[in-house]
Amino acid sequence: MSEGRECVLKKLASLGFGRRATPAQKTQVIQGLRQIYPLPVLLSIAQLPRATYYYHGKRLNQSDKYAQIKQAISAINHEHKGRYGYRRITAELHHQGYTINHKTVQQLMKTLGIVCRVRMKKYKSYKGETGKIAPNLLKRAFEAEKPNQKWVTDVTEFKVFGQKLYLSPILDLCSRDIVSYIISDRPALSMVTTMLEKALAKIPNNTNLILHSDQGWQYQHKQYQRMLKDKGIWQSMSRKGNCYDNAVIENFFGLLKSELLYLQNFESIEHFKAELEAYIEYYNYRRSKVKLKGLPPAIHRQQALVAA
Repeated sequence: MSEGRECVLKKLASLGFGRRATPAQKTQVIQGLRQIYPLPVLLSIAQLPRATYYYHGKRLNQSDKYAQIKQAISAINHEHKGRYGYRRITAELHHQGYTINHKTVQQLMKTLGIVCRVRMKKYKSYKGETGKIAPNLLKRAFEAEKPNQKWVTDVTEFKVFGQKLYLSPILDLCSRDIVSYIISDRPALSMVTTMLEKALAKIPNNTNLILHSDQGWQYQHKQYQRMLKDKGIWQSMSRKGNCYDNAVIENFFGLLKSELLYLQNFESIEHFKAELEAYIEYYNYRRSKVKLKGLPPAIHRQQALVAA
């Protein structure tokens, strides 16, 4: 009956339960397969006592006032690939018109066996000297009232399939949206300047915008500095070796790696690159942020620009 065992395991995995399935979840799967395989076989595969199965089967047949919300929670969890915790799922439910508090959502997620698969990693650094190329104008003031007041940028490296890939984005501190980005197989100056050209095309001249970075060689290059000056942008730099001075972009990189690099499997470097581009689109337009009243960054940016 290896076929039946494989069917049960696949069904559990397809529903997002996996090996951590609760007795109620196992019961739900078994009920769907009883017409195909004998009950004793299914109970043996699922390692579920007969009495437990009948107990949960009776409860499943009773009316559940949260049945519709449970379906919505499962759908949100599936859409966002397990990246959402109970607070973000609660915000998404509110956007869908459900009235429910976060504690109830947390309990329902526990009942459904749904947990956030992301575990953030904190960054550590040391204090360095103030940069001599440009002053630290940002001074860790990571909030902005309007779009295009404060931007931050950096480069992060990925190692996949024995190759290196580099991501260079610009992030707006108002809505935390990615204004522009470039993915490259080498950290050349053109990677940063091309990214900057794409971003500068979206704003007028002389906006008094601050663009903050670390002291990477690309940001010290005269071509990069000239591009900023010609556009009327103030250059700001972190102290040497201090990622806390550019914490927001560092946090974005940590989020990206936790929700993509460490969460998914990839078939090739080309597949990873495609998923990276898809993730940035997802982050900008679909991933809600509690601090933005549950809106995705790019949607919040659009509304902020209209209101400005």
